[in-house]
Amino acid sequence: MDTVIETAGLRRRYQGFEAVRGVDLTVARGELFALLGTNGAGKTSTLELLEGQAAPAAGTVRVLGRDPYRERAAVRPRIGVMLQEGGFPTELTVMETVRMWAGCTSGARPEVEALELTGLSGRGAVRVKQLSGGERRRLDLALALLGRPEVLFLDEPTTGLDAQSRRDTWELVRELKEQGTTVLLTTHYLEEVEELADRLAIMHGGLIATSGTVADVVAERPSKISFELPLDRFLGDLPPLAALGVTGHRQSGRMVRLQTGDLQRTATALLLWARDEGVELRGLDARSATLEEAFMEIAKGLESTGLAGEGLENDKGLAGKSPEREGTRR
Repeated sequence: MDTVIETAGLRRRYQGFEAVRGVDLTVARGELFALLGTNGAGKTSTLELLEGQAAPAAGTVRVLGRDPYRERAAVRPRIGVMLQEGGFPTELTVMETVRMWAGCTSGARPEVEALELTGLSGRGAVRVKQLSGGERRRLDLALALLGRPEVLFLDEPTTGLDAQSRRDTWELVRELKEQGTTVLLTTHYLEEVEELADRLAIMHGGLIATSGTVADVVAERPSKISFELPLDRFLGDLPPLAALGVTGHRQSGRMVRLQTGDLQRTATALLLWARDEGVELRGLDARSATLEEAFMEIAKGLESTGLAGEGLENDKGLAGKSPEREGTRR
């Protein structure tokens, strides 16, 4: 598959602080790639470099085979950008806003079509200042889609949306992907990633801690089995835990919690032992790791090494806001 987005050794600094510390990633044509991280991880700073809002301090970035900063005129008409916050003129109506933006966009789709795609067709005559937060996010998305982009950057696209609007947005993103649009997404909603992403990367402290499919990332974390031992049984009565595939265990009273890298093997062996011994394992619960657990484990693990954040309050640098991004539309 064609590589549409590629970075190597990507770095970005704010006033001496290194917010992005050497990021390597690739995104294929037609892929939806999710970039995750806690506040201050560096994901928005990375996104700005991919969008061509600033030049990297070091490393290289290519979007559609070109440098998005130095070859902005060639790249910009082929991408769509949805910022965290739009900064619209509040006195304009929704339709006036879309028409204004369409006048600055090469090959813009009809304004009515853009509003229909994002569920705003009945709000064209409403002033921007009268829109709800969720409606403003949908207007952001409508403007990002005006130019029929080959590559779409979505920065927290469903923040402020109600549950139904969020799922409608997911369906629209799926349709765009099926039509060949490459999507790079940042979000704090892990369910969104599980629903949409082909692959993901989790950033922390300006670094990519792990990447792969959701299944790949989750598989790196142990599954868990918990149960209550009967009063006449003890942990030592179980078969050797290593033979069950157990990689860690904890006991609190009669409750036993096991970690394993092979859930089926461990659960099968445990149930066969219980059957042969005539033992009832009350409260038995066996489950694979979740993306949330993987995310939190990575965040917690890097915090313990001192790599997390290093005093950075958010993705926008020590000054609090990135000058390239605040209130900017292109």
